[in-house]
Amino acid sequence: MREKIVFIGGGNMACALIDGLLGQGRALADFLVIEPYAPTRDALAARGLDCRATAGAELGGAALCVLATKPQVLREACGQVRLHLPAGVTVVSIAAGVELASLTDWLGGHARIVRAMPNTPAKVGLGMTGLYATAACGPAERARVDSLFAAVGERIWTGSEAMIDAVTAVTGSGPGYVFHFMAALEQGAAELGFAPADARRLAVSAFRGAAALAASEDTALTELRDRVTSKGGTTHAALSHMRAAGVAQAIAQAVHKAEQRARELSAG
Repeated sequence: MREKIVFIGGGNMACALIDGLLGQGRALADFLVIEPYAPTRDALAARGLDCRATAGAELGGAALCVLATKPQVLREACGQVRLHLPAGVTVVSIAAGVELASLTDWLGGHARIVRAMPNTPAKVGLGMTGLYATAACGPAERARVDSLFAAVGERIWTGSEAMIDAVTAVTGSGPGYVFHFMAALEQGAAELGFAPADARRLAVSAFRGAAALAASEDTALTELRDRVTSKGGTTHAALSHMRAAGVAQAIAQAVHKAEQRARELSAG
């Protein structure tokens, strides 16, 4: 018998996970989506997904219950879920800034919970998800959750819940940093005379190619940088300017700022 996965919330990340699992051979019948917003529910139902407005006894047959609502409505959603949640179901929360202590309380003392921090590249199967599980989650539960997020990219399990804030700062927010740099590169290309569409293509291609090259080998990123930097050449001129402007330090400091903000949000 196939294990059923229930999603509380049918937004972008829930859809990314469902699409990833469908691409690996799972069937539409393996999923149930609880989505109170009628237009979203109708759109999901049009795809053939089983959608309900509220959670009910169906939770009893689930192997995983994925809390995929926005953080500001998560407490209310948990209040509904707890009425029907068996002790053996593993709950996965992808809500940023909501700690396990709060989740456990809102779920009436439920013990099997995993906090997950995926990022938006999950939509194209290239995500990175940070994961932390409570002690009540054994190897089988962890493997089940790992398989869920394997459908949309890579995973990293952290040794403490606090490290989820660090994951948030690096990869959760990381796409935003990359898009910021890409937009600047696009602007530079446009200022050199390229048409807007070509400027964007050049910027995206540079990042796509460099990321693929870095992923293809274990070479240090600084060494890969040095390989393309001939002394006195064009890359050397550009990087010298960036060093003088403190770009690398600013990026590293920005990551710390993001981690600090993630801790503040977690603390409420």
